[in-house]
Amino acid sequence: MQAKGQSGLPSAKMDVNQAKQEHLLALKVMRLTKPTLFTNMPVTCEDRDLPGDLFSRLMREDPSTIKGAETLMLGEMLTLPQNFGNIFLGETFSSYISVHNDSSQVVKDILVKADLQTSSQRLNLSASNSAVSELKPECCIDDVIHHEVKEIGTHILVCAVSYTTQSGDKLYFRKFFKFQVLKPLDVKTKFYNAESDLSSVTDEVFLEAQIQNITTSPMFMEKVSLEPSMMYNVTELNTVTSGKENGESTFGKMSYLQPMDTRQYLYCLKPKPEFAEKAGVIKGVTVIGKLDIVWKTNLGERGRLQTSQLQRMAPGYGDVRLSLEFIPDTVNLEEPFDITCKITNCSERTMDLVLEMCNTRSVHWCGVSGRQLGKLSPSASLSIPLKLLSSVQGLQSISGLRLTDTFLKRTYEYDDIAQVCVVCPYLSPES
Repeated sequence: MQAKGQSGLPSAKMDVNQAKQEHLLALKVMRLTKPTLFTNMPVTCEDRDLPGDLFSRLMREDPSTIKGAETLMLGEMLTLPQNFGNIFLGETFSSYISVHNDSSQVVKDILVKADLQTSSQRLNLSASNSAVSELKPECCIDDVIHHEVKEIGTHILVCAVSYTTQSGDKLYFRKFFKFQVLKPLDVKTKFYNAESDLSSVTDEVFLEAQIQNITTSPMFMEKVSLEPSMMYNVTELNTVTSGKENGESTFGKMSYLQPMDTRQYLYCLKPKPEFAEKAGVIKGVTVIGKLDIVWKTNLGERGRLQTSQLQRMAPGYGDVRLSLEFIPDTVNLEEPFDITCKITNCSERTMDLVLEMCNTRSVHWCGVSGRQLGKLSPSASLSIPLKLLSSVQGLQSISGLRLTDTFLKRTYEYDDIAQVCVVCPYLSPES
């Protein structure tokens, strides 16, 4: 709906020396906002009561009520705003500026300038910086300015007018309009690492974004997306697939967020292959991306927020990282099975590695222990197939791998690398 309401800006002030001088022009500044739906307070009674059908008849004759649904509070009319209202971060501030010639003489070279002063910068919002040649009596100069609010706190709209009288005097005055920009949403983020042991090589990261509506009116959440950094691919986990091409949102078809309500959004980030292969790239503090939030409020007024770059501390793997590329879920008792280990040099120096395999009570390694793996340069990886068997049934933990760097005589121990289910092939499921 294109209907707009006008409400005067608060805290209008003029320079002291300018207020003493009577000017030929008058400046009027009003904020432009969408109207609201008119609400009624229905009054009803039973037919046997003293008023009878008087109240019902009056509501039917009321032009602001909905025909056939007079008892509803919402009407068919719109109400223009009666005050300045609230401005929230991410919304578009629109204002109507009018300069009227209240005098009986023609003024010349009228220049109207509008600046917005924030805590960090001063922005010029005027559509044109050229002066109007002349303004006749009872005529006006109108302008509409727009600005997407990107800072919270105190904002001051400075409107300045300069002109020349018929006698050649150059006059100048300005007014200040102060208003506060409020925070509409409270956004909190949490990171979860997908791997809880050394068996995963995906390096997946889960991001939970908690968004709370801290305004006094409901919001329609049009879009909440995560724009990943160049190192990651993102998958949104906020839809449920039910045999349809497009998954349905977990929040339903009408994605409304009531005042003070909180909603959780979940995203899965996975390093791109060219970065996942380089062990030294994703370490320390890494940039994940930023959230892009778009919402609508009263009669479709749109707001948008983008968070700053989200950062997380990547998990440390020490000098050498050992992970599993392949391992079966279920193996037979006392039968050898194969696994594939991946060894990555996460340090900044070349290593000369030796692999030792130590048996445990339930897991026994097959092959030669203490074999040379050769030199491994920084950020390089090496895949090694290994064979082992288990002598005990149940869920068994794979342990006992040792890597020794012959250069520094340093040994790295790897226990509880993964778990495997060991079953007896001679027993039926019923037994």
